Amino acid sequence: MALQVFGTRKCQDTKKAERFFKERGVKFQFIDLAEKGMSPGELASVAAALGIDALVDTGSSRYAERGMAHLDCDLAAELIAAWRLLRTPIIRNGRRAAVGFAPDAWAALIE
Repeated sequence: MALQVFGTRKCQDTKKAERFFKERGVKFQFIDLAEKGMSPGELASVAAALGIDALVDTGSSRYAERGMAHLDCDLAAELIAAWRLLRTPIIRNGRRAAVGFAPDAWAALIE
């Protein structure tokens, strides 16, 4: 499976991840969450590697607006419905994944 970078064009950490892989000559597929989003299967794969809680951007305004800290809900369904709740970038390589600005974790994904 090819390396996938999930993020948005406006996200600075996503741009850093793209630059990281380009500088190392690693080919990757960029998926713009604002245009396409993550499929339930992709989300499940990343959640299996990292845990669903690692994917939630608890510092986002969307998280606060929706009152996510106080809701008892299906978190995976919420993340599929509202991609702005996701921490970015999400890097996936097969069954392994990394989330957020984590150059050491990114390097481990391409070893």
